Amino acid sequence: MHPLLHTVLAIGVVLGATLTACAYLIWLERRLAAWIQDRMGPNRVGKFGLLQPMADGLKFLLKEDVVPAHVDKALYFLAPSISMFTTFLAFSVVPFGPSSGNPKEEFQWVIAPRLDIGILFLFAAGSLAVYGVILGGWASNNKYSMLGALRSSAQVISYEIPLGLSLMGVILLTGSLNLEQVINHQTTSGLLGWHVWFQPLACLIFFMSALAESNRLPFDLPECEQELVGGYHTEYSAMKFAMFFLAEYTHVITVSFLVAILFFGGWHFPWIAEQASAYPGATFVKVLVLLVKVFGLILFIMLIRWTIPRYRYDQLMSLVWHGLIPLAAVNLVCVVVVKQFALSEAWLLPASLAMFVGAAIVSAQAAKRRVSRLLRRPAAVQAGG
Repeated sequence: MHPLLHTVLAIGVVLGATLTACAYLIWLERRLAAWIQDRMGPNRVGKFGLLQPMADGLKFLLKEDVVPAHVDKALYFLAPSISMFTTFLAFSVVPFGPSSGNPKEEFQWVIAPRLDIGILFLFAAGSLAVYGVILGGWASNNKYSMLGALRSSAQVISYEIPLGLSLMGVILLTGSLNLEQVINHQTTSGLLGWHVWFQPLACLIFFMSALAESNRLPFDLPECEQELVGGYHTEYSAMKFAMFFLAEYTHVITVSFLVAILFFGGWHFPWIAEQASAYPGATFVKVLVLLVKVFGLILFIMLIRWTIPRYRYDQLMSLVWHGLIPLAAVNLVCVVVVKQFALSEAWLLPASLAMFVGAAIVSAQAAKRRVSRLLRRPAAVQAGG
């Protein structure tokens, strides 16, 4: 297949599938929220409400496009475009199926195949997404929007540090920044070769940091409606608001793909989707396996939203600077020691568990000291009175 034709076809597949998936993930999350909260959810438009996404899309298209008089119009219109563009740009290096070494014979299930700096490109594109949020808050000329934008800049910059540190262990184990090579490295050792067995703590840190990057609960402080009305998109309506919303759900899909690829073997699954699988339809089975893993992670993210309450802003920053960054740094040191002294990678699992337990003990002791200080304070006040 001609490289240009492959690129155009892959972009079309990704855009069509992602836009459709975002529409129905919104419907799924609303149904899931209704089930958790013991109510009905969307059920009016079509059977089980399956046509609700189409109705919502038409509503956004036909809704009055309000532009407040006090906004900076150039930046106001540019902000949602940046958010949407950067999330789709990051997806260009994410493989959504197996890729071969000969692109002329087989379809490459990635827009930009064999990119040796794929993970670095992801970080570069992902870090640009915050500009859409900051510009949206600044251009709105609204205090609530500006506070949401400031929160977002501090949050994203802070959580990018453990996000990168958690991936350094995977990069050292794989020896490559290419996401296709990361998958191939895991498939050579079967189920026990998945990185989640050697880097469970890094997987947890990466997942939490990615949730914070995508502004999902319990890390959605930039759009905290109890404090900031709608946050950085308070002044946005119609399709401009829809573009911010679409960018958030696209980021969730990208995060789920990355977790599945980096830690859960990508398209690999024992017996049915091995590296040597060559039976008729094996390629589509591998694609289906990856999509099932991604769908399971998306469901987990949705369940988190309706299970864990939102952090306070000071808790959010304390978690990353006092918890995730030190843990990610120590985890990286453990991987370096194992690689430097040619030890078995199996030592990384007990090391990760020991770090997790140690962090839990330190956190519990710190909480106990804080409670003790609070209990002693009234007695000290009474003694002083």
